[in-house]
Amino acid sequence: MQGKILIVEDDKHISKLVKYNLEKSNFDCIISITGEGALKILDKDSVDLIILDIMLPKMDGLEVCKQIKQNKKLSDIPIIMLTAKGEEVDRIVGLELGADDYIVKPFSPRELILRIKAILKRGKIENSSKDILTVGKLKVDISKHQVMVGADKIELTQMEFKLLVILVQRIGHLQSRERLLSDIWDIDSDITTRTIDTHIKRLRKKLGKIGAMIETVRGIGYRFGE
Repeated sequence: MQGKILIVEDDKHISKLVKYNLEKSNFDCIISITGEGALKILDKDSVDLIILDIMLPKMDGLEVCKQIKQNKKLSDIPIIMLTAKGEEVDRIVGLELGADDYIVKPFSPRELILRIKAILKRGKIENSSKDILTVGKLKVDISKHQVMVGADKIELTQMEFKLLVILVQRIGHLQSRERLLSDIWDIDSDITTRTIDTHIKRLRKKLGKIGAMIETVRGIGYRFGE
């Protein structure tokens, strides 16, 4: 099996379609039709990735995403938001809550599978000749997936951590938004470069004063200042 996927979708036709295509690609799948049910499953079972619809009855997908990312035991599980909503605000809110990607209905099952494989592939940061990166008070331990600013431990999502590692490893070098999307999301995608901007904003906030070292080069991208 390539991994276990939790599908949180109240539309039975869509959930069956996603499950059928994922199982054809050698994934194990669990389906929940409610957000509450998904949280109960996660409390008892471990999964490698969550496909989460926004428009769910009672507890919507954004609230489910928020609760998952606030739970230390679950926060590292990547989430793909699946939604019929096309408005940018919904996508941005999902990313700000910690979702790793989003895909808008109607969608191609093949594209969804490619995105899942890309996220799982990058799940473990590649081995580096230097496992600990240090810049001033910032210490990034790649092997432990840990970030410290002075004596304070900084909690980052998987994507925020990967983004920080790449910026620090390439300190002083300008990284375009397109290159960051390619390196971190591992696919050439139609998702807006606002995805990178949103993650940079959250990363800066979590890093506090150190976050100011992430410089914006207007119209191009970002670099971690020396």
